[in-house]
Amino acid sequence: MRDHPIRPDHGEDPTMPRPAEIPARPAEIPARAAELPARPERCRPAAPARRGPADPVKSLMHDHRDLCERAVSPLEIAAGLEAHGLTDRTAARYRHRDVFALAEELYARTPDRPAGPAVAAPLPPGPDTEARAGWTLLALLPGAACLATAGLLRTTEGVLGGGARAAVTVTGALLACLALRLCLGRGPLRAPEGAGRAGMYACWLLSFAVYGEGLLAQVVSGGPDSLWEAAPAPLLGLTAALAPAAWCAHLFTVRAHRKLTGSRALEEFGAGVRPLLLAAFALFVCALLPLLFLADLGFGGDGTPVAAAALGVLFFLARLLAAHGLPEPGAVALAAACALEAAAPALVLAGRLPGLEPLARPVHALVAAGGTGAVPALACGAAALGLLVHALAALSRASAHTRA
Repeated sequence: MRDHPIRPDHGEDPTMPRPAEIPARPAEIPARAAELPARPERCRPAAPARRGPADPVKSLMHDHRDLCERAVSPLEIAAGLEAHGLTDRTAARYRHRDVFALAEELYARTPDRPAGPAVAAPLPPGPDTEARAGWTLLALLPGAACLATAGLLRTTEGVLGGGARAAVTVTGALLACLALRLCLGRGPLRAPEGAGRAGMYACWLLSFAVYGEGLLAQVVSGGPDSLWEAAPAPLLGLTAALAPAAWCAHLFTVRAHRKLTGSRALEEFGAGVRPLLLAAFALFVCALLPLLFLADLGFGGDGTPVAAAALGVLFFLARLLAAHGLPEPGAVALAAACALEAAAPALVLAGRLPGLEPLARPVHALVAAGGTGAVPALACGAAALGLLVHALAALSRASAHTRA
């Protein structure tokens, strides 16, 4: 017998538990984007951190803190940055269009500076009329001393003895040297950082200008066998040219300062200063040549003082660089000219030794082509040309015009 009653096939036993109803599968509905489960994020490598400070101007100000604190105007900071090799192109790395704009921000952000837009302080005004008259008078004194000495020797020729004439010459030379020292210690030709060894080289070159051609003439002809003659005309012409040199240097300095205050880029300033330098150089040459010509004619020369003109140009460029705080290039150029002048008689004397005759041939050929004056003309001319090329690059920088 069965324990349970037989359930009919077409009915349901109400006492039996119903199985869990399985809901009908609904139509697939695309899930919303917001209901989609978030995908686990992959581990991405961290972006490399930027090196360096977020504010590059702050690091630059830290590197040049002393310059920024001592500066009295943004112009002085711009010149200092340029002296350290910063150009308008590299200023773009500090998010500025040029060095001048960068200097203005450095000036404004330096501690203990008044807030507000930094305005470039004007450069000190040029010398007044009395100051100009003072250094102009000092520039005329060396030429006056040499002219007075030469005139006294000319008028007393045949009257004074050899000892008296030598005393007059030495006295005039001492007075000219004293006046020259006063002239170079004040005015546009004053070197604020000194001239180094340029004074020693200048003494050699002046001595060679007076006695060098006579020495070369005797050495080339087989001597020296007697005292060589002096030629004071170059010395008189060069000392008389000190006043034009001072005025040319003054005009160049004033014009360059005006160009500096009105420029907004270093390239713009350099492009404007180079023509000023060439103009000052040409103006000095135009004043130097007539003075040398008149001095040479006054002492019975042929009126073609090429060597003295080359020496005068060399002196002018060397002193102009020294007046702008750059004495080393001028000293090097003067030393090179001294070496070439000293080498000429030394080679001729060395060529007299057996087997060393070829050493004297270049000097003999140069003297035969242009006379004894060709040697100092070549030495001083080559040095002056090299110094002019250097001056065009050095004096076109802003840092050369903001020195004390």
